Amino acid sequence: MKLRVLALVGVLTLLGACSGETEQAEETKAPPPAPDATPSSASAGVTADEIVLGSHTDLSGSIAIWGVGSINGARMRFEEANAAGGIHGRKIRFVVEDTQYQIPRAIQAANKLINRDEIFAMVLALGTPTNNAVLTQQLRSGVPNMFPLTGARTMVEPLHPLKFTARGIYYDEIRAAVKYFIEQEGKQKPCVIYQDSDYGQEILEAVEDQLGVMDRQIAETSAHKSTESEFTAAILRLRNADCDLVLMGTVHRDTILILEAARKMGWQDVAWVGNNAAYGQVIAEQESGSGEGYQAFVHIAKMYRNDDLPEAVTKWWDRYVSLYNEEPGIPAMEGYRSADLVVIGLRNAGPALTRDKFTTAIEGISDYTDIFGYHLSFGPNKHGGVSESTLSIVKDRRWVTLAESISY
Repeated sequence: MKLRVLALVGVLTLLGACSGETEQAEETKAPPPAPDATPSSASAGVTADEIVLGSHTDLSGSIAIWGVGSINGARMRFEEANAAGGIHGRKIRFVVEDTQYQIPRAIQAANKLINRDEIFAMVLALGTPTNNAVLTQQLRSGVPNMFPLTGARTMVEPLHPLKFTARGIYYDEIRAAVKYFIEQEGKQKPCVIYQDSDYGQEILEAVEDQLGVMDRQIAETSAHKSTESEFTAAILRLRNADCDLVLMGTVHRDTILILEAARKMGWQDVAWVGNNAAYGQVIAEQESGSGEGYQAFVHIAKMYRNDDLPEAVTKWWDRYVSLYNEEPGIPAMEGYRSADLVVIGLRNAGPALTRDKFTTAIEGISDYTDIFGYHLSFGPNKHGGVSESTLSIVKDRRWVTLAESISY
């Protein structure tokens, strides 16, 4: 899909929220929190024949590209487990509610999943504001939040017995980026361009914190609203500060517009670096070439079918295509991996399944490698499975991995 920036601002506005961080979802008052979980709720969602899992996600709204792919990947893995006899004789039933990435719908969906469907665990819930809107009620109801699709720190901090994540944290990725480009690439004047939102502030804090450790300072910053479409002044501000590294608290739409503005100004002697919130094929495929050289620190790198992929991945890829009639992207990879971790946790918890046994089993996954070659580890005091980043760069409209296992 090759897109022209100016012709597709409307479309990119929809794609721009793929990180789940910046769309302005409608606010509503959350329902009163549920009472603390009781012993009888510890095995809710478990019968002699099935285990009920749930998810609130976006299947038809502005970030459906993430919701549909991740749910497809998860269903694929759960159906594999069911076809193999289930988990200790129980089949997994996966109940998915479409929130259209709206907070009121997310609250409605969570209430239904928790109280009517009595799910055992929430899996792959999509978006920071939607997760935050329901987490208080969900956790007080004793429902684990497993591997949500957001890189916000609130998904894993503070440590909570029911919160686990299997994706990169934006804050960590940007700290790793700062350290890498200063120490390995010799950059001297780091700057930040970011959305004026909770997500953008988290990126700014990451840069400030890492530079503080390294006894350095930000050379210049530029903040913008998520709806901003004109970045000439912002680029001039950064260029006049002689920035040689720009860390980006952006998503798809504003990343594309910023890179296009820099290209039109002929500003080339600078490294533009984002995180997994601003990582997508749509950025790489810009016809103007503005995406060339853009780099991102991510937890899973984009794959292509004509790459030299391991046999297990090609079989997975082809099966996904046969099931869903489209090529899998990073959301499908995340969905499949998260579902695989859930399956392992359910199996390791044993036949007398409870939530406590399940979360303890997840904590016991200390050395896991997914079929794509990425490593994750958990522990009693480590509920974030990803601790390292992969650096990718756009070359000839494709994402190419430059370095792996990077941390700060």
